Amino acid sequence: MRRSRGFTLIELLVVIAIIAVLIALLLPAVQSAREAARRAQCVNNLKQLGLAAQNYISTYDVMPMQCNYPTSEIQDSGFSWAWTVAILPQIEQNALFDSMNFMQGNYGLQITTAGYTQVAALLCPSESIGQRPGYPWATCSYVGNYGGPGQIQAYSGTIVPPKDLKLNGGIGTNGWGGGSGMVRISSITDGTSNTAAFSEHLIGLGIAPGVAAMTPGHKDAKRVIFPGTDSSGVGTGADGALRMAQACQALPMTTTANATASAYLGFNWLLGYPTHVCLVNYMHVARPNSLQCGNAGDIPYVQFVGPTGSAAASSNHAGGVNVALADGSVRFIKDSISLPAWWALGSRNGGEVLSADSY
Repeated sequence: MRRSRGFTLIELLVVIAIIAVLIALLLPAVQSAREAARRAQCVNNLKQLGLAAQNYISTYDVMPMQCNYPTSEIQDSGFSWAWTVAILPQIEQNALFDSMNFMQGNYGLQITTAGYTQVAALLCPSESIGQRPGYPWATCSYVGNYGGPGQIQAYSGTIVPPKDLKLNGGIGTNGWGGGSGMVRISSITDGTSNTAAFSEHLIGLGIAPGVAAMTPGHKDAKRVIFPGTDSSGVGTGADGALRMAQACQALPMTTTANATASAYLGFNWLLGYPTHVCLVNYMHVARPNSLQCGNAGDIPYVQFVGPTGSAAASSNHAGGVNVALADGSVRFIKDSISLPAWWALGSRNGGEVLSADSY
C-alpha cells in the first residue's frame, strides 16, 4: 500500500509563522525605502525652487517677494499674489502663468484655472493630506523664509514682503522693526550658504470638523495654528525670542486651535499677505516640527501668525525638514538643531558665525 504524504497542522503553522516573521521584518524596510524615495523627490523639488530663485535674480536682480502688496493691482482685503506666482516661469509653468488675469479681484479666488491646478513642484511627496474638506484649491507644501525671530529683527529672511505694516494696520517703515523690502544677493551679508530661502510645512486640514477642538497633544497639532500665550515684541531680543519659542511648545494642554486661521494653512498657493506668515512662509523661531503659535500681543487681524509669532517648518520626514539655502543647495535640518543656529539660518544679515557642523 502506498501512503500519501502531506503537511501536518504543526508544520503548516510553523511555515505560516516563518512567513509572518519575514513580512514583519521586510515591511518596515519597504516603507523606509519608499520614504527615502519621497524625501529625495522633496529635495529635488526644493532644488527646483532654489534654482528658480537664482534665475529670478538673474532677471530682476532681487529675490522673489513674499507677496506684492500693496504694489499689486489686486488689493481686496489685502491679499495679493504670492512668491509662488512670481517664479512660475522659472519652474517651467509659463502656460499657467499666462492663464492668470492679474487684474482680477476678490482675493484672486476667481483665478480657478491656476488656482485649481496642483503644481507638482509645490507639493511634497510625503504629504499625506489630499483634497481638504471645503476647499477645491490646489495646495502648497513649500514656504519661503520670512526670517528669524521678530523679537530680534522682523522680516530678516530672504522671502519677505515689500512693505512693513505698522501695528495700527497702516503702511509704514517702523511697524514690526522694518527690514522688509527688496532682497538682493548683496543683502545676504551672512552668506548665501548660511541663509535659508525655502523649507516645507504640513498642509492644514481645511474646514474639517473637530479643528476648533484640537489641542497641542493631537496627532495633527502641527497642522493647525494655536493662539500664543507669550507677547514678547520687537526689541526684546534673544531673551524675548527664547520666551516665544519656549511658550509655544509649552502651551497648556487645554489650549484649542484657531480654526479660522488654521483653515488657510497651505490652502491656496496663489495668495499671500505681508503679516499672514503661515500662508506661504515660515519662520526660524521654534525648532523644526514645532507647534505654530501667534503672538498674544498681536493686533486681532493677524490670525495667521504675525512677524513676532512662531510659524514653524514641518514635515512628515522622520527627524527634521528639508531646507533650501540661498545658494541653491538643500540640507536636511534635524529637529534637534540648537535655537541659536536655527535663528542664524533664518537671518540674512544678523552677523552670526555659523559653521556647517552647526546643523
